[in-house]
Amino acid sequence: MTKTVPAITGVAARAVVTPMKRPLRNAFGVIDNGPLVLIDVATDQGVTGHSYLFAYAKLALKPLVLLIEEIGRDLVGKPVAPFDLMAAMDAKFRLVGWQGLVGMAVSGLDMAFWDALGQIAGKPVVELLGGSVRPIQAYDSYGVLDAAADERTLRTSRDEHGFRGIKTKGGHGDLAADEQMIKGLRALLGPDVALMLDFNQSLDPAEATRRIERLAPYDLTWIEEPVPQENLSGHAKVRERSAIPIQAGENWWFPRGFAEAIAAQASDFIMPDLMKVGGITGWLNVAGQADAASIPMSSHILPEASAHVLPVTPTAHWLEVLDFAGAILADPLEVTDGTVTARGLGLGLVWNETAVAKYQVQ
Repeated sequence: MTKTVPAITGVAARAVVTPMKRPLRNAFGVIDNGPLVLIDVATDQGVTGHSYLFAYAKLALKPLVLLIEEIGRDLVGKPVAPFDLMAAMDAKFRLVGWQGLVGMAVSGLDMAFWDALGQIAGKPVVELLGGSVRPIQAYDSYGVLDAAADERTLRTSRDEHGFRGIKTKGGHGDLAADEQMIKGLRALLGPDVALMLDFNQSLDPAEATRRIERLAPYDLTWIEEPVPQENLSGHAKVRERSAIPIQAGENWWFPRGFAEAIAAQASDFIMPDLMKVGGITGWLNVAGQADAASIPMSSHILPEASAHVLPVTPTAHWLEVLDFAGAILADPLEVTDGTVTARGLGLGLVWNETAVAKYQVQ
């Protein structure tokens, strides 16, 4: 007998602000907490799908919650069929546009749909997608670092947690400051740890090229977002002159954005963000593009869900570990020998409701 496709019976969203173990300083300021939106999609099979979004700023929490709940009212009664629902929402928001809060809301809902389907099937999402649960190499992601001040933290990351990759932020000062930081980190970490530098879109192409040339001797794995994300020609110019691979993509929206960036030859590597690429449905599309173009593909934040999609990504590269949600999860992220492995049914996201109540904002 054919089983009935589960239907959506309700959508709820809550805002929380979680504490961070360490502040994250970049070229534009300091992130010292985690403004998150928790999404719950209830189904007629007694299963609720979960996902969360990182809102970047507290002021985005209320509009995101309201937007998700408004979209959710129109979803009640519809089958949990992510591809069909994505097509329907594309039609709904075509004139509004996909970027910004709309794109985040749609992506977050898509992840919750897949989580519900995995739970109903009794499988982790990675298996639902045709893959298998396996460890994925991960890197520890930081803000601006100082080799002397952060030595203990970095040695713990490398020696106790087994990370073989470390990412730091640049662009907070002049070229001399960037070089001093990278020189100190390379000396501390040694030659066997991958070292990545993220400029967070803070430079113009000429300045990015100048800094990269000076930093090339320090064996960096990639330079991330050296120029504004929408400047694809600028990215391509920097890439053409760079001795270090260029990484980008966390701020490219949905599969179309990646198609345009790949066509422009904007970067050597790509790193979609699940909450901007269209959730798991959008990720699968981009993974196919990356495979066709032979481009290594990494993840950006959301490590719990990323551990389910990277194993079915043909050109899987690195998983970023930046823990915003650990404080409100019943089963927080674990790193073993520098790797992260998908856990649980669905996406393995179970809220610690006591902690949610503690950190929830109205």
